[in-house]
Amino acid sequence: MAHIISIVNQKGGVGKTTTAVNLGAYLAHHGKKVLLVDIDPQANATSGFGFNPRALDRGIYEALTSDIYLKDIIAETAHPGYHLVPATVSLAGANVEFINIPGREYLLNELINNIEQDYDFVIIDCPPTLGILTINGLVAAQKILIPVQCEYYALEGLAQLLETINLVKENLKNDLEILGALLTMYEDKYKLSKDVMEQIYKYFPNKIFRSVIPRCIRLAEAPSYGKTILHYDKNSKGARAYKNFSKEILEILNHQ
Repeated sequence: MAHIISIVNQKGGVGKTTTAVNLGAYLAHHGKKVLLVDIDPQANATSGFGFNPRALDRGIYEALTSDIYLKDIIAETAHPGYHLVPATVSLAGANVEFINIPGREYLLNELINNIEQDYDFVIIDCPPTLGILTINGLVAAQKILIPVQCEYYALEGLAQLLETINLVKENLKNDLEILGALLTMYEDKYKLSKDVMEQIYKYFPNKIFRSVIPRCIRLAEAPSYGKTILHYDKNSKGARAYKNFSKEILEILNHQ
């Protein structure tokens, strides 16, 4: 059975999609079968693999709202064993259109249940909001990974996110767990990064990953070439950081 991990933070620009795409790449590099599910209407994970969300005729939205199965829309990536469920522009209307659908919080969960036996990992890239799509991402997951940017406003909204996760646990998915918080865009030379790190430890005293993702221009460039950092520049400091992070994830899950 697959490990299902949702990557969540309602604050944009924290490295959420970068983490989803590159963690998946290194897990596949370690021989794992990985499925990345893009449920963000911005479709950055989809375009980051070189697909044009506007040119795709179907994606996760169409699977959530019709009889299309996930296996029929899964796309292969340049990495062996690494597949993508893409997002199309139609996903932007989901928050409004899902309002009257019975059991709307479980739509993604039901889709993933049908294919999880084919994968070692399912990674869900959630939108930077706490709307119905993110709720679907939380309900479908077993574990939550929270990227936190090492900047002044990083902790804004973190309490609200944790409150939402607790509400989902109480009402929709009682076995949901926080896997941990990942520090992103870290700059060792700045005192601010270290101050933010100290603050985050107060929120997640036992749930901070040892791996820290540095600020790295190569990480920012890779999606514009439709590549993960592993294929774009595997010797960059960003690539080394995600390689170490993937090993840490495997180590943690092997001991659970």
